[in-house]
Amino acid sequence: MSQRSTAMPSLGREAWREMERNSRRENWGRAWYKFSHNPLSVIGLATVLLIVLLAIFAPFVTPYPEHAGPFTDFANAKQPPSLAHLFGTDVVGRDVFTRTIFGFRFSLSMGLVVLSLVVPPGVLLGLVAGYYHGTWLDTVIMRITDIFLAVPPLILALAIASVLKPNLFNSMLAVSLMWWPWYTRLVYGLTTQMRNEYFTTSAEIMGASRWHILFREILPNCVSPIFTKMSLDMGWVILIGASLSFVGLGVQPPKPGLGTMVANGARYLPDLWWIALFPALAIVVIVLGFNLLGDGLRDLFAAEEI
Repeated sequence: MSQRSTAMPSLGREAWREMERNSRRENWGRAWYKFSHNPLSVIGLATVLLIVLLAIFAPFVTPYPEHAGPFTDFANAKQPPSLAHLFGTDVVGRDVFTRTIFGFRFSLSMGLVVLSLVVPPGVLLGLVAGYYHGTWLDTVIMRITDIFLAVPPLILALAIASVLKPNLFNSMLAVSLMWWPWYTRLVYGLTTQMRNEYFTTSAEIMGASRWHILFREILPNCVSPIFTKMSLDMGWVILIGASLSFVGLGVQPPKPGLGTMVANGARYLPDLWWIALFPALAIVVIVLGFNLLGDGLRDLFAAEEI
């Protein structure tokens, strides 16, 4: 009798999980249909894929890959856009189009590395604080989070980067130190809502460990909002990274950081307008692409959960 009574909840639990998986598979097709028929979402996805492919194959798709490094060609300096140089050349003769495409590499690296560093600790702290809501652990974690959130992100990143050696790695570190609280706050709110849900209380009654409840019950239900925020944050992280490069705290010359290229070209406006304009447009395109993709993923996950 005791074996049967302990097996029944397990059987009901597995059946409930199977029904949930079937429901998700049925909703996935409808969600993808909605995503693919949203023109802005498709444009965002196509833009991001194109930028990623250009960044990966930059040495093969650019006409002058050697211009991405320490290169000078004063005979062709300050050339306006033409068939030979689509975006013109800078003051030392380097092809702006080539350097812009290679600049995508540093921008994507900034976004990927920063999110890889901030998401795990931010999510973990949010899970712990939300599950132990109302305890001293919740108070300590969330008050520290509030302190970081009280300072504007760009100001905090500039303050941190200014005391470090100006390079790409330290700019990534500066942005990472001020970005994790946003994920802690997001997951904290979700965990606080789900800690009293049926599936959580059922796991507690069955004797599941707290780590099992956090990572097998609550965390999977937070994946959709986390991925949506990550896609939106890619654009913002790239923009802040470009801002750090613009003021000399990010990618250093002769590396072709987009923010660095805009800063260098701004000194020659309006005569040599192309040196600053095209890298600036590249920043706009990459940020807009990730924002449109993030909006599409948000609608996709919302449709999947219906």
